[in-house]
Amino acid sequence: MLSIVRQDRSLGAEADLDFALEMLAAARQEKLGPTVRLYRPQPTLAFGQRDTKLPGFPAAEIAARNAGFEPLVRRAGGRAAAYHQGCLVVDHVEPSPDAIAGARRRFAQFGELLANSLVATGVVAGVGEIPGEYCPGEFSVHGVDPIFPQHRLKLVGTAQRVVSGGWLFSSVIVVERSQPIRRVLEDVYSELGLDWDPTTAGSVDDLVPHVGVDDIEEAVIAAYAATTQLSFKSFDWLEGIHRQTD
Repeated sequence: MLSIVRQDRSLGAEADLDFALEMLAAARQEKLGPTVRLYRPQPTLAFGQRDTKLPGFPAAEIAARNAGFEPLVRRAGGRAAAYHQGCLVVDHVEPSPDAIAGARRRFAQFGELLANSLVATGVVAGVGEIPGEYCPGEFSVHGVDPIFPQHRLKLVGTAQRVVSGGWLFSSVIVVERSQPIRRVLEDVYSELGLDWDPTTAGSVDDLVPHVGVDDIEEAVIAAYAATTQLSFKSFDWLEGIHRQTD
């Protein structure tokens, strides 16, 4: 049984990011079973650990703030990624006695699940890194421009954290309003001294107009429902688990 939690209110950019790690702590203590949390994030520029070691990192933080995005450092891997209320974050945690063993397989499985979710809303989607994409990854989910098929847009970034006793798999789907995300990434990557191609950054509604975050959320839940039995829980329930873990 997989618990589905639709977070109905923001805790703030930093608290929302940290809450995923708190879910992981509860899972590894076996106080929380397999659970998916879905929410719309506050404007956030999530840096990777490697970004903090670059000489341009302080200036990149300032660039993010100036663009209205809160700069934070995530514990999972990857490079800088930006998201806002036009995105959907999907945090999936599970307790596991041998979480490391399936780490690579999970990237492939979740990439396929998320690509299938986009296909259900009319996107021509696939899994695989786009040359020049921001926060590059082998299992990024991209969409294909229906008019210019050679043009692909990164739509989903994924990251994973594995600890003794459990794992967290986080995905960010860029659904609406790609322009502010592209603009802040241009400023931030310039300060970090990292090369990338801004034309690879996009959103679902760049490819399929009128598709919104609610549509993608329903599609993701439907994709999960096709693979396992779901139990819908409130965010208050999840916060109660968190308080028991403290």
